[in-house]
Amino acid sequence: MSKVGVIMGSTSDMPVMEKAIEILKGFDIEVDVDIVSAHRTPEKLFDYAKNAHTKGIKVIIAGAGGAAHLPGMVASLSPLPVIGVPVKSRNSIDGWDSVLSILQMPGGVPVATVALDGAQNAGILAAQILGASDKCILDKILVYKEGLKQKVIEGAKQINKS
Repeated sequence: MSKVGVIMGSTSDMPVMEKAIEILKGFDIEVDVDIVSAHRTPEKLFDYAKNAHTKGIKVIIAGAGGAAHLPGMVASLSPLPVIGVPVKSRNSIDGWDSVLSILQMPGGVPVATVALDGAQNAGILAAQILGASDKCILDKILVYKEGLKQKVIEGAKQINKS
């Protein structure tokens, strides 16, 4: 079974990161959730990043606010794809510090970056990565995308009725 690791720098990031967890569970993808602070628990970060692939995790979603070093540090240590979620935290500079910290990675250390507080898209992207080699997940993504299409069609019908 495919598993995605969802980590964040602190419990205050959970309201944002829950959106990734919900979407992954909706695709019946196992989720391993943890708090891993790049600045307060660096030893835990090193252990998590270096060993996640040995625990069945296939993709890591890392959410962080402020300086947002978590996704990049995990990507520097792990052989797995990392998706960074910049979180607009209370000590943030309108979230720009988080966005730029995650987005501006040096060559050789990629982090796929979604929008500020974009954990839902991080979950979808993780599912799509897994779906590239898992037909069951791919089929669920196709159904999900069709559902998005139908919502737009229904919305257009509602507007045209007015």
